[in-house]
Amino acid sequence: MKKKILVAATGLAAALILAWWAGWPRLPEPGQTGDAPLTATATRDVIESKLMLSGEVTPAFQVEVRPEVGGKVKKIHVVAGQQVSKGDLLVTIDDTDLLNEKASAETEIEGARIAVEKTRGNYDRANALFKEKLISKEVFANLDADFRISENSLEKAERKMQGVNDRLSKTRVPAPGDGTILDINVNEGQVVVGAASVNSGTMILLFADLSRLLINAHVNQLDAGRLSVGQEMKIRFADEEAQGFNARIEFIAPVATIKNNIKGFEVQALIGENAGRLKPGMSVSMDVPVGHADHVVTVPVSAVFKEKDEKVVYVRKGGEIERRKVGVGLTDMSRAEIKSGLEEGEEIFLVEPSLLPSKKS
Repeated sequence: MKKKILVAATGLAAALILAWWAGWPRLPEPGQTGDAPLTATATRDVIESKLMLSGEVTPAFQVEVRPEVGGKVKKIHVVAGQQVSKGDLLVTIDDTDLLNEKASAETEIEGARIAVEKTRGNYDRANALFKEKLISKEVFANLDADFRISENSLEKAERKMQGVNDRLSKTRVPAPGDGTILDINVNEGQVVVGAASVNSGTMILLFADLSRLLINAHVNQLDAGRLSVGQEMKIRFADEEAQGFNARIEFIAPVATIKNNIKGFEVQALIGENAGRLKPGMSVSMDVPVGHADHVVTVPVSAVFKEKDEKVVYVRKGGEIERRKVGVGLTDMSRAEIKSGLEEGEEIFLVEPSLLPSKKS
């Protein structure tokens, strides 16, 4: 009988032990439970807070070159990618019609000059006779008017010639400055429209000075307040760490705009030493330092939880979990500064208590 009781007691004890391991709630061992660590320790560290932005490279000086006169494209003197100096000839517009107009204007000027000479002679003779009172005042006034009309006709013809010469000079389209031809949008023989007050004209090519490049970014209204003109930043490509490329904020728009349904501010940053690697149209990322703190208490950012309007951490206190409200300062990609509510060396959870495992694996 005693033997049966001993066997039963032993079995009951084994069942209780098995039940304890299988179902009793228990806190994870310090540091980790299962495959992933569930706790961490508050340590002192250096926090470098950075604002991560994205933008597009664009020339500081870029011009859509449009002709001032219309006509057929006679000759394109450059190719895309070519570097030119200010005043170099880019495109020539056919000037046949203008040359014909110039010839007509020259003939008109010649006729006007002959008329002026004729009426001047009549006027001079009439003036002499009028002083001698040999002709009436009415006759003299008519001859004087003829002379003045002929002078006006000559001046009008000369102004017309000046306009023709001005348009002829504009059939030669020069480079607006030192720079590079980015793109050519027309072909030889194509008819283009001159830019005027009523229309913008045909864009014949895109020109830019690539010695000074900017980054255009649209920064949301919350982050824009952390930026200032003159602030330095690091540039990096999507697949690389920030190295070798620096930029400085040159402009922050005074008025917000909406882009991709996000209200923000246009920000322009001037790129420093480029060495030709950054080119217009490239998309880049930027790291903007916005804060620095030395020797402060820090925890992983995953250990800080937002509950309503408070930020809290969960601290291991022996076998208990203590909820603490904390003051959070600077953050970087991995750690957050704890300004109040937690001491160095305390152990905190990386997951909310409701998500902690209750079974031993």
